[in-house]
Amino acid sequence: MHSIPGRDRSNHGLPTHLTPAVSGVPSVVDSLRIHSGARVPFSVEFNPPRDTAGEARLWRTVREFERMHPAFVSMTYGAGGSTKDRTARITGQLAQQTTLLPVAHLTAVGHSIAELRALVGSYADCGIRNILVLRGDPPGDPLGEWHRHPEGVEYAEELVRIVRDLGDFNVGVASFPQGHHQSPDLPTDAQFLAAKLRAGADYSITQMFFEVDHYLRLRDRVAAADAEQGAKPIIPELMPITSLRTIARAEELSGRALPESIMRRLRAAAGTGAEENRAAVRAAGIEIATEMAQRLIDEGAPCLHFITLNFAKATTEVLTNLGYEVTAAPLSA
Repeated sequence: MHSIPGRDRSNHGLPTHLTPAVSGVPSVVDSLRIHSGARVPFSVEFNPPRDTAGEARLWRTVREFERMHPAFVSMTYGAGGSTKDRTARITGQLAQQTTLLPVAHLTAVGHSIAELRALVGSYADCGIRNILVLRGDPPGDPLGEWHRHPEGVEYAEELVRIVRDLGDFNVGVASFPQGHHQSPDLPTDAQFLAAKLRAGADYSITQMFFEVDHYLRLRDRVAAADAEQGAKPIIPELMPITSLRTIARAEELSGRALPESIMRRLRAAAGTGAEENRAAVRAAGIEIATEMAQRLIDEGAPCLHFITLNFAKATTEVLTNLGYEVTAAPLSA
């Protein structure tokens, strides 16, 4: 494994059921502090590839981002645990074969408590300390009815406690700037987030959004619900739009339609021809993401978390626009 500055492999008196590798791994919160300097830290999200070609592309992207020194990287987990084995394997490789700090996703949907504990143990065996805990979406329909596994958990709050009880893990949870679709209202949704943080979560990463005011109001609501928990990092998630086709993907991931003000800009860039002016749409999408990121920086966001779809170029362009030093031009489209 490549060394990471400040990574110590000694046990430091932590519970003996934790491997020494986990006990010396920085937490996400520590990494945000380490990377906070002239620029707000950034982080990136990868998806488990579907095939060999996709895995090769992912690793090219991983190496491109490795040169840029993100605060952390996360690997998603397919709906219903559909990519569990691939997620676990690649996240372990990120921990063992790169200098990156990986965050493993862990979802409750479709799993018993015993299976969840075993998966956490497999992450620990790979030297992974940072876990993003999610209840997860029902397979096939992210907005469908949730069904608890007969031997599983009902809420992410329970899963947070399970992971924390297993050892010295740094736990993140999801937050929803426009509210989770099953929450009765925004104040109640903020109470749910505060409860997950009180259960032992150290930070949250938002669902993707396209209006910065939604993020700012989320911070206000959590602080009003619980001032102590509201002081924990709420990391905004962004995805640069690079074509009209990616709009559908963005709306699927965010659970919301894009604001009409943004759609007007993208449609105007696309033009009225039979084929969209993809270069213009991409330029508009990069510009929109840059504007959002700059305002988030101005408003004190602790980190910028980018959905990459396993490509580096769009995120790199946004970072370059913001004045970040990118050490090498990315190879990916």
